[in-house]
Amino acid sequence: MTTKDLEGKGAVITGSSRGIGAATAALIAARGAGVVVNYRQKAPRAQKVVAGIEEAGGKAVAVGADLTEEGGAATLVNAAVEHFGSLDLLILNASGGMEAGRGEDYALTLNRDAQVNMVKAALEVMPAGSQIVFVTSHQAHFINQTATMDAYEPVARSKRAGEDALRDLIPVLDEKGILLTVVSGDMIEGTITATLLERAQPGAIDARREAAGKLYTVEEFAAEIAALVGRSDLEQGHTELVGGAEDFLRQHG
Repeated sequence: MTTKDLEGKGAVITGSSRGIGAATAALIAARGAGVVVNYRQKAPRAQKVVAGIEEAGGKAVAVGADLTEEGGAATLVNAAVEHFGSLDLLILNASGGMEAGRGEDYALTLNRDAQVNMVKAALEVMPAGSQIVFVTSHQAHFINQTATMDAYEPVARSKRAGEDALRDLIPVLDEKGILLTVVSGDMIEGTITATLLERAQPGAIDARREAAGKLYTVEEFAAEIAALVGRSDLEQGHTELVGGAEDFLRQHG
């Protein structure tokens, strides 16, 4: 039986209408939190995630917001407070940069600037004891030491810039008693990023699977993210490396 350790808590999970975000939302809701399921365009998909949570006895609401647009972050923060009474958990899962037609600065705008704006908006209401989880990839986390696939490099560099910008906020987070946790995973089977990368660079996912030994599924990675939520033994700014990091660490020295 799932423990209800998050009962009475409000959570925002960005980019949670599908994939890792949706799977994480279900796990967090199962522990009692009220979850804001965020989508950018696909409302029916987000509503389906909410329906699944509610059918399992959980609480959730679908909220449309583009984090790269002014007011997007505030919309999500306000939704958590309005529907669930507080915002105690922010999982920064939304990322991108390989999409066509979004402009050359889109990766940095989404993966760095929007993440910082989301955190700053959340800090206006988050109480002491809250947690922020930033979801990244090994390809991004280690990009300054280890080259990645050409098609993914702009995304990797922008996500590392986002991680660095959030770490720069740690003094503010310390003052407020809020924990930042970074969770880094390898390429994840079945995600949109993996699909786009394979399209841009055929064979890339097979090569990464061989190097890592195994690539996590969406559900497996979501479980790793959820397992970090509410941990009392984590240091500020802790980075959790999930699966397949050994070759990165070897190259990192």
